[in-house]
Amino acid sequence: MQVILLENIFKLGKIGDLVEVKNGYGRNYLLREGKALRANKENIDLVNKKKDELNKKNNEIKQEFIKLALKIKNKTLKFNKEAKDNGDLYGSIKPKEVSSAFLKDLKVEINPSQIDLKQDINKLGKYKININLHSEVTANVTVLVEKIDSQ
Repeated sequence: MQVILLENIFKLGKIGDLVEVKNGYGRNYLLREGKALRANKENIDLVNKKKDELNKKNNEIKQEFIKLALKIKNKTLKFNKEAKDNGDLYGSIKPKEVSSAFLKDLKVEINPSQIDLKQDINKLGKYKININLHSEVTANVTVLVEKIDSQ
């Protein structure tokens, strides 16, 4: 399926690009979320006319995400978990749990889909994770996993 992008999308393209995507991704995500239009002559003309307006809107959104990135950059989220003697956790930490920690600790709403865990967090220790806020804005955060003191 060919679509025209209405916003910059990470690893896909920039505003106004004509890209080929899988049907399900196009229908269920890009078109439904208003991130793209089906590629036809009228829509191509429409996007070319509105390209400056779309770029301006994208830059405003990007500026907001840059402010958010500065707020969360290099912060540390602490998790106290039960662990075995060798340091393995009884359950790994998932993006949804990290998202909840952002809301609780830093009062910032981050979607689990924006969280890029480079590796499974299933042992005690420090982990660096990426937060993809925008196609051009990312922030690094540290996750510190400590053992619960059981007494």
